[in-house]
Order: sequence, then C-alpha cells, then structure tokens
Amino acid sequence: MDINELNQYVKNCRKCELCKTRTNTVTGDGNINSKIMLIGEGPGYQEDMTGTAFVGPAGQLLDKMLASIGLDRTKVYICNVVKCRPPKNRNPKPDEVNACMDYLRMQYLIMKPKAVLLLGSIACKNIFDKDFSIMKEHGKERILKDTIFMPTFHPSALLRNEELKKPAWEDLKRFRAILEVNGLYE
Repeated sequence: MDINELNQYVKNCRKCELCKTRTNTVTGDGNINSKIMLIGEGPGYQEDMTGTAFVGPAGQLLDKMLASIGLDRTKVYICNVVKCRPPKNRNPKPDEVNACMDYLRMQYLIMKPKAVLLLGSIACKNIFDKDFSIMKEHGKERILKDTIFMPTFHPSALLRNEELKKPAWEDLKRFRAILEVNGLYE
C-alpha cells in the first residue's frame, strides 16, 4: 500500500464514532519520503475543515518551532494518532485510538522514518505506554526498531502554558542535534 491508497482508505473509514462528526479525515501532510516524522494527537477544527494536519493555531506555532531549528514542514511528514477530529477537541477515547493505530503503523511502514518527534502526551502514551509522563520524560529520546523517538510538548500546550516554551525549546535543540549527528538534518 502506498500513501495515496492509505489516504483513500482513511477517507472512507467508519471504524469508530468519529466518522459521524468529522468534516474531513486528516491523514498527514508533508514529505512522505522524509526520514523525519512528527506525530501529534488528532485534528482540531481548522484541520477538520481543510483536511490538512497542523494548520490551525497549534500548526502555525509548530511551523515556527520547526523553523527555529532550520526545518520546514514541507521537508518532514506530519500526522496524528487519530485521523478525525474528536468533538470539541477532547482527547481521543481508547477505542478511537485503537481504530486508527493501524493507519499510523502503515504511515510509519510506508515512510520508514529514522527520527520521530512526538508532540504531546497523547502521542507519547500511545507510542510508548499509557503511564508515560510528558512532564518527566520530554526531551529524552528512545530508540525503537532503529528509529529515534523524541517526546516534547504539543504546540497547543505551549499556547495554553507559556512556561512550557523554554523546555520545549531545549527539546527542539536536542532533536536538531540528534538529526545532525545521524545525518538526517537537511
């Protein structure tokens, strides 16, 4: 399966209740051939309206965050754990996450990233384990299946809590250093 086939499959998905309230599915955005993947939680209002990942206020901040370490969103691949917007931007329910995890796995297998930046606790809990603490473990990379995973705060958390911006900046600098050391910085 290639990314276009996956996008079409996701577009027709009816595996959970989110299909009843979505306007658009949001599979991913950016360069599927990149070796750098970013994984967030789920689409918000703007993403649901456009069908594009990270285009609302959190996405605009993410663009600035990436630019601050010399990356452009067109050079990375950005996606979410769930592909449909949870009503009122609530956290996705476990059954909704489970319905979408195969899609995320397929994106990972199609892309074969070498470095993954996990944005927020929902992404981290679903990639690592349910007891993951973003406050304790942000900025600490893990290697799984020859891929470096770096957890950091979700841009929407930074919009709500300015105090998280400094630790997020430190995480981003560390992520850039990891990319450089591993020959992944473009």
